[in-house]
Amino acid sequence: MAADAPNRAAAAFFDLDRTLMEGSSAFQFGRAAYRAGLLSRRQLIADGWANLLFRMRGASDQVSHDLRERISRDLEGTRVRDVERLGADVLAGVLPRIYPQVLERAYDHQDDGRRVYIVTAASQELADMLAQVLAFDGAIGSQFSEVRDGVYTGRPAGLFIYGNEKALAIQRLAQREGIDLAESYAYSDSASDLPMMRVVGHPVAVNPDAALARAAREQSWEVLRFDRLGRRVKAAVGLLGAAVAGGIGSAAVAAHNRRRRGLVARLKT
Repeated sequence: MAADAPNRAAAAFFDLDRTLMEGSSAFQFGRAAYRAGLLSRRQLIADGWANLLFRMRGASDQVSHDLRERISRDLEGTRVRDVERLGADVLAGVLPRIYPQVLERAYDHQDDGRRVYIVTAASQELADMLAQVLAFDGAIGSQFSEVRDGVYTGRPAGLFIYGNEKALAIQRLAQREGIDLAESYAYSDSASDLPMMRVVGHPVAVNPDAALARAAREQSWEVLRFDRLGRRVKAAVGLLGAAVAGGIGSAAVAAHNRRRRGLVARLKT
């Protein structure tokens, strides 16, 4: 259901990972890079584990900044053109993971006259591609490495759209585009985005981590929940534990019965 129509120019800002999509866009980039020969199998496995943990509990500030540093280093010596050619493969991994409920909310905002933007720590290139495919009005993303002569140097450059810098990027966009932030909306899953959510008049927590859920309760913000992965994984672990315990118990009973039958057989002889 769409929110009330605005009286002035306004916008809706959507975080990407665990907000607009399930899981991590960085992992989808890593899979595409691996298939293109730009990433090792070992790193892909590490990224897969990090993606599972991220989907269950989000990422800390340190993990996010470490990821930026690693991606920047990994890009050293890679042609910009080769990374751009990953676009279709990355989108093939991201698009099926878009939450239809959030996408519908974004389109409701557009229909009510608000501009809709992706605001993400992921690369500006990915953010732009995704915004174009989803028919959003624009995107704000990070720059991971400086470029010289069409090749990444591996040195981080530009804003990392995370935490306070994400809020700053939104404020700069609002100033350029004449957007009234008091009439605008922001959607995120993570407490790291509290600076972004506090610069708008209508913050919405989506699949929030514990810290954001607490802030949302305290501030009476709207909360959307539909990412059940964490609960599914915990349930699976619980079932596995029960199965193991059951297996051990069954084995103990079977062993006891075998011993008992052997004892009875000896007594009869």
